Amino acid sequence: MVFKRLLGSLGVGGPTVDTVLPDWTTAPGGTVSGRVHLKGGSGDFEIEHITLELVAQVEAEHDEGESHGTVAFDRIVVGGGFRLVAGAEHSVPFTVTLPWETPITELYGQQLGIALGVRTEISVAGAKDKGDLDQLAVGPLPVQEAILEAFGQLGFGFTSADLEYGYIGGTGQQLPFYQEIELAPSPQYAHAVKEIELTFLATPSGTEVVLEADKRGGPFSGGPDTLTRFTVAHDEVGRLDWNAVVDGWVRQLVEHHAAYDTHASYGHGGGHGGGHHSGPGMGTAVAVGAAGLAVGVVGGVVAAEVVDEVGDFFEDEDEGDDEGGED
Repeated sequence: MVFKRLLGSLGVGGPTVDTVLPDWTTAPGGTVSGRVHLKGGSGDFEIEHITLELVAQVEAEHDEGESHGTVAFDRIVVGGGFRLVAGAEHSVPFTVTLPWETPITELYGQQLGIALGVRTEISVAGAKDKGDLDQLAVGPLPVQEAILEAFGQLGFGFTSADLEYGYIGGTGQQLPFYQEIELAPSPQYAHAVKEIELTFLATPSGTEVVLEADKRGGPFSGGPDTLTRFTVAHDEVGRLDWNAVVDGWVRQLVEHHAAYDTHASYGHGGGHGGGHHSGPGMGTAVAVGAAGLAVGVVGGVVAAEVVDEVGDFFEDEDEGDDEGGED
């Protein structure tokens, strides 16, 4: 982006702001370095603070259906406390660390349809103005990539990904939303489940993996969902056959379904969720051609659609910000 954002709260003649992010992909818990460029307006202004806000587009389910909104999940002050004289240019470098639970926006360089960005807020003379919204690219951690790779090699296919507002009970979730990566079952498990939803909840020491199965209804069941949870450490990557590990997880999930059906059919009831299980280590990630989970492998139409959706989100947000200001 160029110097396109005029601070609308200050009117004509105010400074403009442009935030420049790197064109490379970071990872959850990783750092992002960039610069906030300011250009002075027709007069001098005291820049009180410059704040970067991490925002995401999330879905919220309620009685009336679903709605979409923007949620800020972190704020970092990166500068301020200086005078910007008329017509002068000033650049503020920054390095920020992403939360470990930051969602993944792409896999093997292809977008998953997750709208995640960095918004710049400038405080000038007591007035605040939100500047441009820049898209943030986040790829998986090695442990997450190993798990996704294993799912792909086992025959599961990527369906979609979204961010759900709310919390998953019994987990260590920190952010007010969580990511669901929806996978179509492999032929081996297609008779038992319609879809598996995968959630990563990373921490500095490892990743909590939550699997939810939308199972197929049978003669004794209406097909409720079931959850299982596993915990893996970052330093376990590469130690074991990860395909076997993930297949074991799926088998346990399917067996959990069967146990639920048995209890439900005899009137014992039962609830969602499973125990907290420790999983073994990861296999080494291999080439994209074997994975089958990259969006383009599943279908070019899907890839085009998610790119359009994410692009529309950032365009709409910037148009909303420009109200009351000038380009």
